[in-house]
Amino acid sequence: MVAAALTDIAGSSDVFERGFVTYSNAAKVELLGVRAATLEAHGAVSEEVAQEMAEGALAHSAAALAVSITGIAGPGGSEFKPEGRVCFGLARTGRETTVETVEFGAQGRAKVRTAATQHALGLLMQAMA
Repeated sequence: MVAAALTDIAGSSDVFERGFVTYSNAAKVELLGVRAATLEAHGAVSEEVAQEMAEGALAHSAAALAVSITGIAGPGGSEFKPEGRVCFGLARTGRETTVETVEFGAQGRAKVRTAATQHALGLLMQAMA
C-alpha cells in the first residue's frame, strides 16, 4: 500500500526504486535477509524484525531510504501482540536505523492497514526533511 501511494504520484519513478512485499516469514528471510533466529526469538511483529526488514531493503536495492511495516491488522491477535499493533523500521544510508511500535487498536483490518500506510509515509517525509 505504501508503494501504491508513492507511485500514484506522477514522476515518482525519479525517486521510487522498488518495493518488497514479504508477507511470509520465508519471504522476509529470502528477499530481505531477515535472520530466522530473529523471527524465532521475537516473532514477525517486532521492532527487531522491522529493523532487519528496513536494513534488508537497503541492502537489496539501490535505495538510500527504506521503510518497513510488520503488524497485526486483524482480525485476531493475542494478549501479547494485539490486533492493531504495527512495528515500523526506517533505514537510511549512513544513519542508524530507527524503529517504533504504534498501537492503532482493533479498528478493523482496513483501517489498521490505512493507518499504517499513512504512518509509514509520514516517516519517509520526516526522513527527507
